Amino acid sequence: MKENNVLPFIEKVVKNTPSDWLNLTTHRLDIYNESLAKTEFIEQFEDLYNTGNADKTKLSELPTAYDYIRLGHPLSSVLEWAIAKINGLSPDQVISFSSYTIPILAVLRKNLFDKKNTRVLYTGELPDSFDAETIRSVYGYHFEVEQVDSIDAVSAFDGSTVFVSDIDEIGQIDLHDAIDFHIGIYADMGSILTINGEQNASYTSAIQHVRRRETIAMTPVNCYDALKQLIGETSASSHALNLEADKAKVLETIKGITATQTKPLLGSSGLSVQYAIMMGLIDDARERYPEKNIKFIVPPNCYGGTNDQARRVAACLDHVEILDLPVDRENNMVDSTERVLEQVAKADTIPFIIVEIPTNPRVEVPDLEKLRDALNKKRKTASGNDAIDPVFIIDQTFCPNVQFLSEDWIFSSIRTISYVSGSKFPSGGKCTAGYCVANDQAADLMDKIEKHLVLCDNEATNLQVSILAEQMPSMNQRIQDAYINTREFVNFIQETLPAAKINFVSEELASQGFTPSVFSLDLPTKGDTEEERETYKRALNDKLIRMMITEIPNDSKYCVSYGQLKGCYWTIPATSTQGTTKESDKDYIARVSVSPDLDLEKHKAVFKVFVEKM
Repeated sequence: MKENNVLPFIEKVVKNTPSDWLNLTTHRLDIYNESLAKTEFIEQFEDLYNTGNADKTKLSELPTAYDYIRLGHPLSSVLEWAIAKINGLSPDQVISFSSYTIPILAVLRKNLFDKKNTRVLYTGELPDSFDAETIRSVYGYHFEVEQVDSIDAVSAFDGSTVFVSDIDEIGQIDLHDAIDFHIGIYADMGSILTINGEQNASYTSAIQHVRRRETIAMTPVNCYDALKQLIGETSASSHALNLEADKAKVLETIKGITATQTKPLLGSSGLSVQYAIMMGLIDDARERYPEKNIKFIVPPNCYGGTNDQARRVAACLDHVEILDLPVDRENNMVDSTERVLEQVAKADTIPFIIVEIPTNPRVEVPDLEKLRDALNKKRKTASGNDAIDPVFIIDQTFCPNVQFLSEDWIFSSIRTISYVSGSKFPSGGKCTAGYCVANDQAADLMDKIEKHLVLCDNEATNLQVSILAEQMPSMNQRIQDAYINTREFVNFIQETLPAAKINFVSEELASQGFTPSVFSLDLPTKGDTEEERETYKRALNDKLIRMMITEIPNDSKYCVSYGQLKGCYWTIPATSTQGTTKESDKDYIARVSVSPDLDLEKHKAVFKVFVEKM
């Protein structure tokens, strides 16, 4: 087809957009090939374009573009493809962001490692969130900033030239030979970065990785609005009709759920919040202890995004280092915390600990009283001075109802921050927005965290806030209902297949408020060697999942998901949530997430048949 048929084809796509493209936060792993993320989707989408076929069924059958919309999704891929096609570019050269500033940081990050000069040019104004001084002093990036009258005034430069401009018309890209990266700012929607020239092709994966770990793609609804504008249709409003009231409702709801008084912060995703926490703590430490090094202490097999992001931050800064905190299998969080904090104290460095409680994927809860004692213990440096006390950061996505930060609870005497991925229980799987709160001991850190959430333009979008306002008031009840279903399913599996090892909370822990609705399943295996046993187990995992999603297609999904309003979600953490974790630390076990609303009897029946056929 001729290139002038792009817009008529997009018009058909907009008309026939599958509802899942707008409403899902996670997508099917059974039709997803991570090594071909976006590529496979685009290739088959292009085939539809070449035949002029934008039938809704055909669009629905396209392979998953990304497993999780934070990273990208069908509509972001279509938008990037359309803009590239119109401008005679490859889709790899166009990357959309919800954030205005992170695409600039993405180029700066790669050039830091490449030891390459960068200049940021702009017409009009840079985004309000762009704080050049803090980006230099805290993030460690090197660059110069200059305002120019127009893109035609740009001269040659020994390094990378990033050109930032406000764009009124979707798809408008004015590439100039002296420009390496064009960043178009689209009010109320996000930004679109265009990579110019073959000489900059190596930046694609690095920029995509920043979008994957430190921010989110332009959201589905904003991509949909952008596509509508591209074809000349009026897009939706900015989704801000009740923003002030919705935000107030969400903040008060979070305070009630967490039993805290400090103002919660709302981010575009859990990892957006974690990034703000890390950079905020680094900023605070730089002011309080300018001569001291920082240690982020992180479990090596926790959620891959957490692990990867922490190591990426440390890689940029000479005074920041990652220390492993083994918490699963033969290790436990208390002993590891005691050992690592002693090590950090002796070195007179600043300890920041990031953990998941319960752990993922083995759903373990440490002895909290002993953990409190380990965190509270007064330690000495090698020279006999008082060591700096730790900041304890809890990812409590699996149990957002537990009041870790209450004045009456276990960590009240420790500087503690907790955060939650909003794509799970807070939104019921309807958006990715996350939040964080602090107890009274850590309240003075929140201003710095907010500063970096704003700097990265990673705050929750208007629509995300609206969704949280709708969903969060019922969160605790949904958690309780989902836990009841999960306990019943776990009990059934234990009775039906006693040889299986199930990782789930005990009844005693549940009585203390730890009521997750996720468990991991280590199926029985056989073989003469460890390799044979591992191979057999992995094949059995896959067989179980495929049987479930085939027999119960409307209720059972192969997805990276948790806390949804309906259904049951299955994954293998080693191949999904632990994607960037070291191979030796990965868990090749099945992780099952149960919702408040599913056909539990059907799931039991299918599992029973699976056991009979083993």
